Amino acid sequence: MIVWINGPFGGGKSTLAAGLAGTLDGAVVADPEEVGDLLRRTLNGHRLRPRDYQELPPWQEVTRTLLISLHRFTGGPVVVPMSVLDRERARTLLGSLRADGLRVTHLILHTMPDQLHARIAASCEVPGDETRSGAVRAYRRRRAGDYYTAASTWLHATGTVIDTTDLTADQTLARVSTHLASTPST
Repeated sequence: MIVWINGPFGGGKSTLAAGLAGTLDGAVVADPEEVGDLLRRTLNGHRLRPRDYQELPPWQEVTRTLLISLHRFTGGPVVVPMSVLDRERARTLLGSLRADGLRVTHLILHTMPDQLHARIAASCEVPGDETRSGAVRAYRRRRAGDYYTAASTWLHATGTVIDTTDLTADQTLARVSTHLASTPST
């Protein structure tokens, strides 16, 4: 099973993924952002380097191959914390995993704007480096609108929405764990 956790930047995807890895038997976390970082470094200074690595066909191909390979190797759930807010990209990527015979559970962590902004303001992504943490917070604030546009137009119809606005990280983990336990295997 692939558990794809989508939602706003700063919405708790990585925290939930780490919690699921600790509670789902045999689970591993595969973060496609690390694939993007690799491509950024590889294409640094190249004319084909886009602003958003998700636009690169190699990002989609490597991410898909990584997830399939990890699933086959471990046999356990592969938890994927990644915001994919482009409709066609999400359809293609999730659809290709399903077409390869994998069960894909698409979770969308939703947080109301005021709570999301409070979480972003309180976050410290790079302990000891306020400059880099500040840059991460600024990026998350800039991308919040992209999430809310996707959520209101198409994203919420593509998976299970978990409203985390009034939930702690532990409560979110409990709710998702209950959902996964009650979802039939296909």
